Amino acid sequence: MAGTDTKERILDAAERLFAEHTYAGVSLRTITAEANVNLAAVNYHFGSKDALLQAVFHRRARDLNRERVALLAEIEAKSGDRPLPLEEVLYALLAPPMRWMSDPGRGLSVFVQFLARCRADGTPEMKALLDRDVRHLHRFVPALQRALPDLAAEEIYWRLHFSLGMMHYTITDLSRLEAISQGVCDLEDYDALIRRMVAFAAAGFRNAPPLHQIPVFTLGQNAPAASPRAQAEEDEAVEAAS
Repeated sequence: MAGTDTKERILDAAERLFAEHTYAGVSLRTITAEANVNLAAVNYHFGSKDALLQAVFHRRARDLNRERVALLAEIEAKSGDRPLPLEEVLYALLAPPMRWMSDPGRGLSVFVQFLARCRADGTPEMKALLDRDVRHLHRFVPALQRALPDLAAEEIYWRLHFSLGMMHYTITDLSRLEAISQGVCDLEDYDALIRRMVAFAAAGFRNAPPLHQIPVFTLGQNAPAASPRAQAEEDEAVEAAS
């Protein structure tokens, strides 16, 4: 039991620190100080900093993705052979991480912040983690195809990518919405937030035209280059507006 407790303390400390800082900016000694353990304990349980990073990720990522897949299985079971309801499939994909964000009591929100740091950090170690974490998404692709059987596979993948991008940006930069909206938007109502995200993603899946129907944009291609003075005035206007 003592070994398990030590291992969990190391994982909790590493998760918090990796969520707050860059991977390169957190040393093993910083983690051991936060966890109140010695360096030998980290080496014994994990062997290396990279192995510890992977353990932090997999400890909760499995639970998060199991939750998603369980919701999807429930939708499939009740739908039988009928097409799957698109909004429910998107809810199963998008809602679990947002609900984890709203539940700091279980420490789940820290893991969601850790995921956001993985995406923003850009280090090879963190990028490699995310690039390998796609098995659950392979489970959702056929479900989306059942929901929209007339949509080409390429469009399914692109629209899934854009929907995930919306979710990731919401997780990483939700506070910016408060500044943009000047307090109009309620950032604490996660149920409403999830409903808006699902509705937005569903509209994109259903209503976006195929590529051959989208016009080619030529804005700015033939515009004359601005003079240095005009460019300086434009830069000042942009800075004043930001």
